[in-house]
Amino acid sequence: MNLRSADYLLTRFAQALPGQMKLLGDIETDLLGDRLDAIAIDRPVFITGLARSGTTLLLNLLAKLPQVATHRYRDFPFLFVPVAWNRLQGRLGRSSAPVERPHRDRIKITMDSPEAFEEPIWTYFFPKIHDPDALHRLTAADRQPQFDAFFLQHLRKLLLLRGGRRYVSKGNYNVTRIEYLADLLPDARFVIPVRNPVAQVESLMRQHRLFTEYSERDNRVPQYLQAAGHFEFGPQRVPVNLDLEHARRIGEAWSRGEDELGYALMWRSIYSHVAALRRASGGLARRIEFIRYEALCADPEGELRRIARFCDLRHGVDAMLDGIPEISPRKPDSTRLSPRQCARVWSAAGEAAESLGYSPEELAA
Repeated sequence: MNLRSADYLLTRFAQALPGQMKLLGDIETDLLGDRLDAIAIDRPVFITGLARSGTTLLLNLLAKLPQVATHRYRDFPFLFVPVAWNRLQGRLGRSSAPVERPHRDRIKITMDSPEAFEEPIWTYFFPKIHDPDALHRLTAADRQPQFDAFFLQHLRKLLLLRGGRRYVSKGNYNVTRIEYLADLLPDARFVIPVRNPVAQVESLMRQHRLFTEYSERDNRVPQYLQAAGHFEFGPQRVPVNLDLEHARRIGEAWSRGEDELGYALMWRSIYSHVAALRRASGGLARRIEFIRYEALCADPEGELRRIARFCDLRHGVDAMLDGIPEISPRKPDSTRLSPRQCARVWSAAGEAAESLGYSPEELAA
């Protein structure tokens, strides 16, 4: 991971002054005034789930649709003032050539590539949402008027900045806030990418090793990832805490060096939570849709048309499908789990996986 000194210093500056950043965001809102008031937030789409399930791939594809507005890499680190920060960069002529992102997962990025950058805003208003000892789930009962007002204006700023009509977000941690967002935005849609737990755990473990190596070579990396809102892997890793007992077991497994068990337990916790929301909530259930990574690789056109229909994002789908790259799973390498580890993952996550259409027979394949 090649972390530039200028990027790190700007990130530390923004991170050190959160109150001032929020105040500047409010000032920017006041200056934009009627321009923001005229913008409707129409059926926003939240792509969310456990990391390494295809969330970035899906975001990149939907971002190609003409009406879609997303966060981009260039929005970081001054997320609280996106319009001013982007205008400044425009005057400075900042750009970048495509490079493979640090995950080494074949996805190439530039400053204008879509990315997930809601997290620092959530963290400012809800400081405990990544505390390993606190529940991370936010429901309608947790609504905070100051956050609601700031967040909605932030979405309007992105729609204004990108010239879009539909906001599309990728935020892995939004899976813990589906109920909150559904109450705040009654017409929001939630797309939940999911992947065979064995393959997803393999990928999570691979990323954890990779980002731990980056951090050992450059001690600035964990703080940079934390500022960006990434706690999935690396030394700053924190379990997604939807249940205190589940989170305790995840943390204990990781502390014993049983990464595959910890990630499998987190897989079960997250996807069981979403499945329960679909079973329990009539209106909300119709606004949640799963997409299996394996199905997307096998039939990208069919799956993308299905998700576009669900999100009511049909315009431009044909052009997007004409230009999509090859979509395929990563080829197996030396980081594959052992048969014993695979069995342990399935033992922990298999019941939830079977409810989503996966089977133990797929392990042999």
